[in-house]
Amino acid sequence: MAKRLQNLVGDTVIRLSGESVEEIRVESLCGKDSVIGIYFSAHWCPPCRGFTPKLIEFYNNEKQKRNGTKFEIIFVSWDRDETSFKEYFATMPWLALPYDPDKKHKGKLTKKFRVQGIPKLVLIDGENGKTITVDGYTCLTDNPNGEGFPWRRKKVTEVIKGPIITSNKTVVEALEALKGKYVGLYFSAHWCPPCKAFTPELIRIYELLKSNGKNMEFVFVSSDRSQDSFDLFFDSMPWMAIPFGDPRTEALKGLFGIDGIPSLVMIDDKGEIINLNGRAAVVEDIDAKEFPWYPKPLNELTGSASVMLNESACLVLFTEGEDSDIDMAIDVLSDLAKEESEKGEDQELFFFFGADDDICYSVRDFASLDDQCPLLVIFDFPEQKIYVCKETDITKDIARAFVKSYFNETLESRPLKPTV
Repeated sequence: MAKRLQNLVGDTVIRLSGESVEEIRVESLCGKDSVIGIYFSAHWCPPCRGFTPKLIEFYNNEKQKRNGTKFEIIFVSWDRDETSFKEYFATMPWLALPYDPDKKHKGKLTKKFRVQGIPKLVLIDGENGKTITVDGYTCLTDNPNGEGFPWRRKKVTEVIKGPIITSNKTVVEALEALKGKYVGLYFSAHWCPPCKAFTPELIRIYELLKSNGKNMEFVFVSSDRSQDSFDLFFDSMPWMAIPFGDPRTEALKGLFGIDGIPSLVMIDDKGEIINLNGRAAVVEDIDAKEFPWYPKPLNELTGSASVMLNESACLVLFTEGEDSDIDMAIDVLSDLAKEESEKGEDQELFFFFGADDDICYSVRDFASLDDQCPLLVIFDFPEQKIYVCKETDITKDIARAFVKSYFNETLESRPLKPTV
């Protein structure tokens, strides 16, 4: 576990001790029954300033209960200058990532936990390094006395059990109705234009799967703002729904870290997560031939990859788009992509090949890349950096060396959008 955390935050973090700053070795925070919170926050952010005192109270109470040995928080600053960081950190009783103008470790943490807004509190198991929850903020807000801490991820079946509504408006027990089925949890709302655009396509896919005898069901998890809006939207759907206003809606959002809609989460027949980005899979698989849409290590770069590009470091091998070019790209990247995907939640780099989708031209134009093909590139949108392979003949060995240099931090980067 210590190595995992060190890779993210470095070997040491800091604690204020009176007027002095004390360095704390990260490995000392890890161990059996330890929980480490990563707190993304900034003084300029009003919601952060409102949440931090509540977190301080909880932290102090929890430290007393645990004799000061099992729970720690590391502050990751989103402040805009070092003075603001120091002033804000001085109000906190916990540790911090040293102020880093180059944003090296902050960038890694932001990408790993897909931080799009603050405040955000991520809890990590100090023994095995696995993420306990990415939504500690909501957990503490809903449980100010810390009930259920450290809010370990529940099984889907634990959260969803209870009454659900069928398309003919009868009420059934969720566990009984969904038992042994592949389930798609559809997070959506009538007020959301992208949801209204995606829903007809999802209905078509649903009906296609049903006609092909697939043992599956979809469940609408609504973000509608009124019962009337819920009813109006649900009336257009052929599947089931969590009742409007049911507390399981927020519980399911928190369980899967749903920040935006529409989202489709795929669950297997044993209640295990298959794919958190089922929406993109559906868009790509118009004939539903790849149902239930297990994630693939290597994918074509299309419009549905925009979320991944914005949130994570992505390697792309651009080609001319001919069948032989695509075959070459798949051959070159498949092993590397598989190795990286096997890291599970520790995956840091995602793999794509570019053919002739419009996004290939848009991304190349945005990054001011020339028309060379093949062209091997790593885009790091969160860090606003790009790494371009200088080789023109891309082989397996060239690609592997390029990726190795990236992870070793020996690759030369340039700004993603060159300044004029």
